Amino acid sequence: MSGVRHLYVHLPFCAHRCGYCDFVTVVGRPNEHERYVDAILAELALERPLLADELDTVFLGGGTPTFTRPAALVRLLAALPRAVEVTVEANPETVTPALATLLREGGVTRVSLGAQSFEPRLLRVLERSAQPEDVRRAVYALRDANFDNISLDLIYGVPGQSAADLERDLGAALALKPDHLSCYELEAKPGTRFTHTFGDELARQADAMEDYFERVVERLTGAGYRWYETANFCRPGAPAAAVDFRARHNLAYWRGRDYVGLGIGAVSTLGDDRWRNRPGLARYMTALERGAGPPRDHEALDDAVRRRERVMLGLRLDEPLVLDGAENVLDPDALERLQRLGLARADASTLTLTDRGRFLGGGVTAELLA
Repeated sequence: MSGVRHLYVHLPFCAHRCGYCDFVTVVGRPNEHERYVDAILAELALERPLLADELDTVFLGGGTPTFTRPAALVRLLAALPRAVEVTVEANPETVTPALATLLREGGVTRVSLGAQSFEPRLLRVLERSAQPEDVRRAVYALRDANFDNISLDLIYGVPGQSAADLERDLGAALALKPDHLSCYELEAKPGTRFTHTFGDELARQADAMEDYFERVVERLTGAGYRWYETANFCRPGAPAAAVDFRARHNLAYWRGRDYVGLGIGAVSTLGDDRWRNRPGLARYMTALERGAGPPRDHEALDDAVRRRERVMLGLRLDEPLVLDGAENVLDPDALERLQRLGLARADASTLTLTDRGRFLGGGVTAELLA
């Protein structure tokens, strides 16, 4: 199979591993950044036959991609296939005018900044080193480098956060006029340092999450942003305007498109095959230096699994989900009941959650797929 139009590249290096993080990350290791990029490019050469000549999207995630040594990052950007949208995740404290220029000259079209909060005491809880002024300086540096597509990430449900704290975070983010906002409920996975430290407080916060979610949606849609995906909002005008500020790479995931992932921990899905590169840094680099593929785990996807995933992900969007056979995995009695309750709308070929259904999100989808 070839012609895949979406590419993910994992750059795992970070200055510090935050307590709530369960992504594949590596702290420091500056002397290995160049070697890792060599390995990424070797894996890209192996997978290039799967990809279209020109791509729709490339996404550099992590880790902290902008913590990668500049020379290595420049070399990587220069070697990646052309794409309409090229996104790089960045921590605000890493963004200087020079870094912003490097990204722009390297073909990056979109930067996603991990602000998380504008409250210093909540940033300390999250173990984030960037302060509110770092976020503002990063946005200004990116605008000065002519970036016209900047996204901010915020987290809510942080231990000790009040509704007033959340309102201030949203206000501070909106003051920067980002083109896109991702607002995530804090999800501290079992076994992380964060869960061990704040488990009781996280349990107490759980009762407030529905209210916080509704506050996020009300505040951002009230400011004119489109609530196009459960946790994502974009500037007015999309998609009717000439520029669509939705995250095109993530839209590919939510719409069930095939994609290729490079780097440790990266996942690829092509047709009925899914594989994940194992997370070990040394094993990954050594294998590719030998000319072999990276160590991987494979999963076969049958048609029912693909259809269920298409429903679960597609119903996160504000656009109708074209069923095209996926009706076979829906519970017809549940669908009829949810329509009566005003939580879903369906016709012969499409399914959509109402705004009320979207607030209940995963619970509604789970009932449809029961």
